[in-house]
Amino acid sequence: MSPIILVVSSETPAQQNERRSYAGQASHESYAAALRRLRPGIELDTVSCFEAGTLSDLARHDGIVFAGSPIQMHEDSAEARAAARFMAQVFEAGVPAFGSCAGLQIAAVAAGGATGPRHPGAEVAFARDITRTEAGTRHPMLDGRPATWTAPAMHSSVVTRLPAGASSLAANPDTPIEAAEIRHGRGTFWGVQYHPELSLAEIAASTVHQADDVIDQGLARDRRDVEAMAARLRDLDAAPTRVDIAWQLGLNAEIALFERRMREIANFLNAVQAGTLRPL
Repeated sequence: MSPIILVVSSETPAQQNERRSYAGQASHESYAAALRRLRPGIELDTVSCFEAGTLSDLARHDGIVFAGSPIQMHEDSAEARAAARFMAQVFEAGVPAFGSCAGLQIAAVAAGGATGPRHPGAEVAFARDITRTEAGTRHPMLDGRPATWTAPAMHSSVVTRLPAGASSLAANPDTPIEAAEIRHGRGTFWGVQYHPELSLAEIAASTVHQADDVIDQGLARDRRDVEAMAARLRDLDAAPTRVDIAWQLGLNAEIALFERRMREIANFLNAVQAGTLRPL
């Protein structure tokens, strides 16, 4: 029997429409599409974490996933406070949860951790040289990952302090926490700072959309550089086994192939179905 998964958005309506304008889908819609591709027949519900809910609403689901968004959890905004309250309810309900990018940051803040701006700047297009911590070497979320890997990424903030009861599972040289488990209250949360759910075409669209920031950060000389990289990404997305394009971009099958790119999310769904993440 397929699990019932709740997909949570932390984008405002305006942010959802902006992402649809350049990527075709809002972040939670993109996440849902990836889940359906990974597990055909999966039952999905969606909700905004800015909407009031009840514990019974959450508890009817087997698992909860948090999509990415531009939310800044280190800023005192109505959206950040609402997102933290929603995640606190998830922990109280004891429903296993998974989050990408902003999802990890929301969970960390809700459980008592902290986030802040990433230095030296945004992690754009890829998180490279992701490496397991000692705890990560034996954690089931990372089952099947090699010693180091590259994943889709697009974020300007990071978790700067994990809450009590959390474990860092992976890092790279410029992002101190690339993956983590957070146990808080009755709940267990698995999260990554990167975006396993995003296609390379979506990463291309996001990179072009943020071209000015990419150039200002010194990652490209001009818009033509950004467009050229985006074109290669779109080509690799259309033909994932093109080793020539992967070589030119410094990538491999861990990111080019859908099933390997989605490894952490697949491991989460397997754990949900096995019932290993429910409260004792």
